[in-house]
Amino acid sequence: MSTNAAAYPVRPITKGETEDFYAQLNFAFHEEPPEEMQDLWLRLVSRERTVAAFDGDELIGTGGDIPFELTVPGGVTVPTAGVTMITVKATHRRRGILTGMMRHQMTGWHERGDAAVATLFSSEPAIYGRFGYGVGTHALALTIPRGGEGLSAVPGSDGFQMRMVDPRKAYDRCQAVFDAVRLGRPGMVARIGKGWGDVATLDNEFTRDDAGPLRCVVAEDAAGQVAGYARYQVEADFDNPARPDGKVQVREVHGRDLASYIAVWRFLTDIDLTLEIHAEVPTDDPLMFLLADPRQSVPRVEDVLYVRLVDVDRALAGRRYAAPVDVVFELADPFCPWNTGRWRLSGDADGAVCTPTTDPADLVLGPRELGTAYLGGLSLSALGRAGRVEELRPGALAAASRGFVSEVAPFAPFEF
Repeated sequence: MSTNAAAYPVRPITKGETEDFYAQLNFAFHEEPPEEMQDLWLRLVSRERTVAAFDGDELIGTGGDIPFELTVPGGVTVPTAGVTMITVKATHRRRGILTGMMRHQMTGWHERGDAAVATLFSSEPAIYGRFGYGVGTHALALTIPRGGEGLSAVPGSDGFQMRMVDPRKAYDRCQAVFDAVRLGRPGMVARIGKGWGDVATLDNEFTRDDAGPLRCVVAEDAAGQVAGYARYQVEADFDNPARPDGKVQVREVHGRDLASYIAVWRFLTDIDLTLEIHAEVPTDDPLMFLLADPRQSVPRVEDVLYVRLVDVDRALAGRRYAAPVDVVFELADPFCPWNTGRWRLSGDADGAVCTPTTDPADLVLGPRELGTAYLGGLSLSALGRAGRVEELRPGALAAASRGFVSEVAPFAPFEF
């Protein structure tokens, strides 16, 4: 097995290589999306932000990233690269090609200073741990039985007018709701640019996946303003002679407050000719406390967003901390050697600084552990109990863990 990545040059694609790039991408994922989706992704991932590997003239690897503003604990954001479209041709596996593309991305972000954090959705999680990515968010996958009576109302939730609207025409009004809530939960990102409106409302045979057309329902308040919304599809099923067994496939649900959020959910859980609702929600979603029988929702925890700190100092200084933190940690990061060393992190709910130091270390950990703890959903103490963080100064791990934790569970509401 060769690991000579230098034999396979890595660089962004040219305009003339776009067709080969997408041919390799689609072949690797065993998909044939329509051309409109290729054009759409080119608007989100510019050629300058692609990465491709070559064996002579043959394109053998693909990748790219989308610039985001990622919400982190404290209701602030950090510049983030959303990694996407990663493939290596099956004929060229285990030759260091993915390593070369990953290193190209990391080094570029660091040298340009344009992304303090990298994130991705992993089709095979075992691949990315060796590059320092750790699971940063989880979700509850739910299968909720139909029946509005199974979901309690909350004060004000019955005071909205529910309306069916065209998903594309209503995008801006719905996006205003999304923007109003995204800073309240770590893991959410700003949708920047008009291309995201087309992504969020994309509706074709490929995206329907045997379900019906994309639909959008909004909850309007007394002033006629959109306070909550959902995008969803219905997979019709009339095979059961006793009753229709349709399934509601929820893409996205948001509300400006609890009342509007639950108003939308009460609509989704009582759609005619359906049997159940499929959705992913945060692990601390209020829905779980308002279902009459939460066990019937069959909650299943899933790993979702993987996080990697590109520049440890910028990333850790960019978030806020639930309790005062003053800790020196030692980090070995051979993949991003500029992060290797000892760092002093001092911070609280108002801000933080992270600087190199020669002081003795309190904790020893790796980049994967920092990525896992960064959004505050998984505690440093839990990682310590798993042997993933070493405590050198008694009490330092518990103190740091209290600071890193987020009161609101992180959640990534859509893939890229």
